[in-house]
Amino acid sequence: MPRPLRRLSNKNLLLRRHLDETMANLEGNHPIKPMPFAYEKVSSVMDEATYKWHHDTHYAGYVNKRNEIEAMLKTADLSKANANYSVYRELKLEETWNADGAVLHELYWDSMGGDGKLGDDELAKRIAEDFGSFDAWKADFMACAKVSRGWTALVLDMSTDVKTRNVLLDFHNIGGFVGAMPLIVVDVYEHAYYHKFGPDRASYLQAFVDNIDWAKAKNRYKALTNMG
Repeated sequence: MPRPLRRLSNKNLLLRRHLDETMANLEGNHPIKPMPFAYEKVSSVMDEATYKWHHDTHYAGYVNKRNEIEAMLKTADLSKANANYSVYRELKLEETWNADGAVLHELYWDSMGGDGKLGDDELAKRIAEDFGSFDAWKADFMACAKVSRGWTALVLDMSTDVKTRNVLLDFHNIGGFVGAMPLIVVDVYEHAYYHKFGPDRASYLQAFVDNIDWAKAKNRYKALTNMG
C-alpha cells in the first residue's frame, strides 16, 4: 500500500514549494526556461523543427505575454471592473490562459527524456491501486489524450481522496480538478505532433509514453506526499 498522505497544516506551503521546483518564479518576471534536454533525448516524440519552434515560439510567447499582462494589471482601472466587459476582466481572463500555457509547457518538457519505465516504488504502487495496473493506467492515459482537445495530465488529487487520475484540459485554463497537482503532462494540440506524425495522434502518444521520465514524476509525487 502507498504511504498515506501526511496533510499539511498550511496547504499553501505545499503548493508554493511544488510550483517553485517545476515552474518559473511566481513573485517577479517569469523567465523563459531552456529545454531540459538535448533534442536527441526526445527525437522519437518530435522532430527537430518542432523541438525548436514549440519552445521558442509557442512556449516563449506564453511567458512573454504573461509578463506583459502582469505589468498591465498594475495600472488597470479597477473602478471600471465589470462582468459584461471591462479591460480588467479581459486581462484576468488572458492572465490564466497565458500563465497556464507556460506552466503546462514546462511540465510537458519535464515529463519527457526518459525510457518510459515506471519501476517499482510508491508512485508505481499508487498507480496500480488506482488504475489496477500500469498497463491499465497507460491505456486510460492514451484514451484521455485521444479525446482531449488540448492537454492531458496524470494528476494527484490533493483536494479529495489523494488518488491519481488522468484528466483532460481542452484549453489551458478549462478543465482538470481544483487542487489536483500534475505529475505527467502531454500536449495534444496539433502543433505538438503534426509535423512529425501528421494526424496519427496514437503513434505520437505511444512515443510520448515510451519517452516519459518517471524519475521526475516520482520526485513530484514524493514532494507532495512527504511534506508535513
